[in-house]
Amino acid sequence: MIAVWKHELSIYFRSLTAYVFGAFLLVFVGIGAMFYNIQKAVSNFEYVLSFVSLAFVVIVPILTMRVIAEERKQKTDQLLYSLPITTFQVVIGKFLALLVVYLIPLCMISVYPLVFAQYGEVYLPTSYGSIFAFFVMGAALLAVGTFISSLTENQGFAAGVGVAAILLNYYSVTLAEHISSTALGSVFALWVLFIILGLVIHHLTRNENLAYIVSLGLMAGTCIVYFVDKTRLEGLLPDIMTKLSLFERFNTFVNGVFDLSAIFYYLTVIVFFLFLTVQSLEKRRYN
Repeated sequence: MIAVWKHELSIYFRSLTAYVFGAFLLVFVGIGAMFYNIQKAVSNFEYVLSFVSLAFVVIVPILTMRVIAEERKQKTDQLLYSLPITTFQVVIGKFLALLVVYLIPLCMISVYPLVFAQYGEVYLPTSYGSIFAFFVMGAALLAVGTFISSLTENQGFAAGVGVAAILLNYYSVTLAEHISSTALGSVFALWVLFIILGLVIHHLTRNENLAYIVSLGLMAGTCIVYFVDKTRLEGLLPDIMTKLSLFERFNTFVNGVFDLSAIFYYLTVIVFFLFLTVQSLEKRRYN
């Protein structure tokens, strides 16, 4: 695992990927700090992080699009399977390298609250609590990008899907306000999600029966709930979209509350998508 981690780091820093990622992040933070903390004379550095979070839509796909897709394109993933380590260790090694690349500019950003504290009143616990939450949220998005990269050998396609997925999550709360809150609307929306889930299961396992059983079983369960007590489904979809938003949970930290449930949610997303990445690579190994 350490060998994979070192190899990935050397690739990032011998190419422009790490430097472009860090430059984008620092530029966005600089613009936000100038706009909020300097021009508007606002001491809350966490507002800057809330502004910068939109940059994840661009910078995360830039960093993750090649992590596994390039291995598949160049057929070097076959070498990974021959290493005396498990697929899990390979994925963790690659993910830890991503975290190091992400952590370096974040360490530079961590100096900002101390600098601003020299010229005004800055509540450091809130600022650094928000920076920590910003790091964990970014790690969750990197895990999502890693999984997307494992599904294809086309780096451009991986980046495009990553941008779309993160952008959808960013605006999910806004979209939830325009989504039907009726029980029937929730049923149809859940059916679409269950069909997508079945396609993902089929892609990862190549087991059509399992995909059909899971999808049809969940769809049938939704129908039963609808006919037994449809009030349980009213407003369900907008509520799910709001609760699944990684960015909406970060706003809690910006408002000065250190939300442990949000940290737990981010960690759950990391574990879930790294697990899916391992399964995606295992499927390719056995094929």
